[in-house]
Amino acid sequence: MAGTKVLAFVLAGGKGERLFPLTVFRSKPSVPFGGRYRIVDFVLSNLVNSQIYSIYLLVQYKSQSLIDHVRQNWVLSSVIKDHFVTVVPPQMRMGPEWFQGTADAVFQNIEVIRQHNPNLVIIFGADHIYRMDVRQMIDFHLEKDAYVTVAARPVPIELASSFGVIVTDTEKRIIKFQEKPKKPVPIPDDVQHAYVSMGNYIFNKDILLDALAKTQRKKQHDFGAHVIPELIETGKVFAYDFATNVIPGTKSYEERGYWRDVGNIKSYFDAHMDMLGDKPLFDLNNPLWPVYPSSDEGPSLKILKGDVRNSIIADGTIIYKSKIRNSVIRSSVLIEDDVSIENCIIMDQVVLKKGCSLRGMIVDKQNMIDEGERFGFEPEKDRFRCHIDSSGIGVIPKRGHPIKD
Repeated sequence: MAGTKVLAFVLAGGKGERLFPLTVFRSKPSVPFGGRYRIVDFVLSNLVNSQIYSIYLLVQYKSQSLIDHVRQNWVLSSVIKDHFVTVVPPQMRMGPEWFQGTADAVFQNIEVIRQHNPNLVIIFGADHIYRMDVRQMIDFHLEKDAYVTVAARPVPIELASSFGVIVTDTEKRIIKFQEKPKKPVPIPDDVQHAYVSMGNYIFNKDILLDALAKTQRKKQHDFGAHVIPELIETGKVFAYDFATNVIPGTKSYEERGYWRDVGNIKSYFDAHMDMLGDKPLFDLNNPLWPVYPSSDEGPSLKILKGDVRNSIIADGTIIYKSKIRNSVIRSSVLIEDDVSIENCIIMDQVVLKKGCSLRGMIVDKQNMIDEGERFGFEPEKDRFRCHIDSSGIGVIPKRGHPIKD
């Protein structure tokens, strides 16, 4: 990609309704993840690690916490003009409406594209947990002389019916889309798998501008449903196999091509559990491809006495005589004597009072669990005190409007 000018748009406007109640006060990309990150940090880290530094973050619903997070933690450079992460709300070019779809979100910023005049425009979602060297996808795009390249993830053929399937020829040229088909078409050289779209795209700039103008005239507003299918007949739309993406520093025990859509409570919870253990499926400890965390000016972790096993615990947390198993504890959590935490996600500034017990729970920020309280042991009782997801995972939401989201 040497000499190729690239402009990136990250679509970060999702409501995240299936992540309720974690999205009561914030958008899905702004939901905390892991010990010190937010979901949006993963795509931004992938872009910056790939030496893509001109990034517009398109926001919409409940965006204030995301705006604050980016302002505080994603200042790339005040000296080099092309090094920036800039948050952009809906421009309302065609009227008072917000973004009507993924393509409309980019169309409302069409003047930004013309101003920067890049060779390529990258359009990625902000909702997924993964590592990706975007340069390798760009190289594939240039080698194929593609108009559009779609990131495609191979999934077992028996699972593909739950996704939108990409049908390709032997050259990775996309020839058809199938929307949750009963009989998915397999990858030509791998009948056990089918390609599904990751919602990540690379466009040649002129092709994108022309396609956006055409779809806007037709009042069509989505890349996956409208823009890209219209371009398939050109023979210049290709699928990039995400399984071929190589990330330096990846351990042998990690899942190859790890990618998770954390769009519901269970997938969000399970992705946290994937980071635990001595051989995690997704190891956050990779200095060659770091996930850039929130800045934290608080004190270090302090354990006065406790039995802590297989857990991730962030800075600023204080643990007294307590038992913690298979859990993720974010920053500035106070855990008093005789607390028991098992298979839980505890977010920032939570206070767990003496003798309380939690199992299989997500506790959102700034909560206090009273002395001796028990959550996760009696589901029928818990239903009157917290949100119970259809998966059985309990979520204790924020109480009222938070001081800091």
